[in-house]
Amino acid sequence: MSELNPGASAELEHTVTDADTASHWGSGGLPVFSTPSLVGLMEMTAVHALEGILQPDQTTVGGRIDVRHLAATPVGMQVRARAELIAIEGRKLVFKVQAWDEVELIGEAEHDRFVIDKTKFMTKVKAKRNA
Repeated sequence: MSELNPGASAELEHTVTDADTASHWGSGGLPVFSTPSLVGLMEMTAVHALEGILQPDQTTVGGRIDVRHLAATPVGMQVRARAELIAIEGRKLVFKVQAWDEVELIGEAEHDRFVIDKTKFMTKVKAKRNA
């Protein structure tokens, strides 16, 4: 297991499908890579940057994402996202995330994730059912 330090990073690639489009997600009527799909890819990439670093009883949850969707990407085109851990503030991990299609930069974000204990977190979530 590695140590949690700024600089941890990951890259993921994804081919845009009809299920990723704005028309599918209801975030616009066009057959282009949607902002919800972009956000999902960015979050997934940040999670992958932490593989092998967290303790087995830990995971992270998203707390904030400030995203700019800069350009449209058609169905069938490859998208690549890169996330880099740029700061650690207690349990808060701050990532810089960028995404490109085969032509240009299509998105950038600052994304906060929080390190949590899986069991404690799920105990609190399950307690909501009894509230």
